Amino acid sequence: MSSTSGHELIEKNIGLMVALIIAVVSVAGLVEIVPLFFQKSTMQPVAGLKPYTPLQLSGRDIYIREGCNNCHSQMIRPFRAETERYGHYSVAGEFVYDHPFLWGSKRTGPDLARVGLRYSDEWHREHLTNPRDVVPESNMPAYAWLARTPLVPAELPAKLRALRTLGVPYTDADIAAAADSVKGKTEMDAVIAYLQGLGTVLRNVR
Repeated sequence: MSSTSGHELIEKNIGLMVALIIAVVSVAGLVEIVPLFFQKSTMQPVAGLKPYTPLQLSGRDIYIREGCNNCHSQMIRPFRAETERYGHYSVAGEFVYDHPFLWGSKRTGPDLARVGLRYSDEWHREHLTNPRDVVPESNMPAYAWLARTPLVPAELPAKLRALRTLGVPYTDADIAAAADSVKGKTEMDAVIAYLQGLGTVLRNVR
């Protein structure tokens, strides 16, 4: 009887139900998430992983700005159908320098976790300018204007300093040279540089 009364009390009191739901979800989330902060496999970079170059970092920011990650996932799940098509499944150590993470499984377009060096720079340039020139069935919009938009070099040092506070191992020399390294580059150059680096560390691992 007391159990039934307790259920009735919760079901009839929306505020109490919401509070209890939040408490349960919070505890469950902590139980799943907190242990990950103490596992080396999620905190240590895989062998050979390097921080993004200033050009790649600019490209990643543009990639996020344009919503590319809404259609292209960057996470290969450990299923045979995925690994046969895309390559080695994604591991956390590949992305320890990513802020924010872009993992996800929604795919309007193909997964890009291992796209680096699979195509030439020119292929990417044509694809971004008019996707249907290289993939006739593509429904991706064109981004030709990226080739006409120059990067703003002055933004880079502050970005690298901010990422260093989050643990990305940029040196003072990296930060000092960041602006000069992207002078004369366009937003399309940056996006291509970012795409060409995706998944190259584990690309040949099976």
